[in-house]
Amino acid sequence: MTRKKKVIVPASHQIIENMIYFIRGHKVMLDSDLALLYGVETKRLNEQVKRNIKRFPSDFMFRLTEKEEESLRSQIATSKLGSGGRRNLPYVFTEQGVSMLSSVLNSDRAIQVNIAIMRTFTSLRGMIAHHKELLRKIEGMEKKYDGQFQVVFAALKELLKKPKESKINKTPIGF
Repeated sequence: MTRKKKVIVPASHQIIENMIYFIRGHKVMLDSDLALLYGVETKRLNEQVKRNIKRFPSDFMFRLTEKEEESLRSQIATSKLGSGGRRNLPYVFTEQGVSMLSSVLNSDRAIQVNIAIMRTFTSLRGMIAHHKELLRKIEGMEKKYDGQFQVVFAALKELLKKPKESKINKTPIGF
């Protein structure tokens, strides 16, 4: 009688959410973060992708530019390219690209991690939809009530604004 290995998904939705970035108008995940979740080396993950490159069109995966990588590196405090870390600019995967990874990384852990990531993306979409509905309700109330509440409505709208895309000119904190 053989015992099946229990697959443990190493990341909660919160951890996965922290690995999702907004770049070029897409929610994406870094190849290195995905490799960490899947329990493989980044180099091995990228090798599998290259072997199956037809499965990854540009709307599923793309390589960051130096400027994007620099901005991201300052946000997540990673080392420069070639300084003991990676030699190439990272790939990022959109939700569809992450989904496609499950077809090239065929392990129990990859399947469980993909399920957790897909649930996180779905949860984020739900939060965005909820914010849009809330904004619509606030705008309706704004029309209904007089000018004395304009400051309150303006503050609520500011809180619900869509997060801006990563900016290159962000000042790094701490160093």
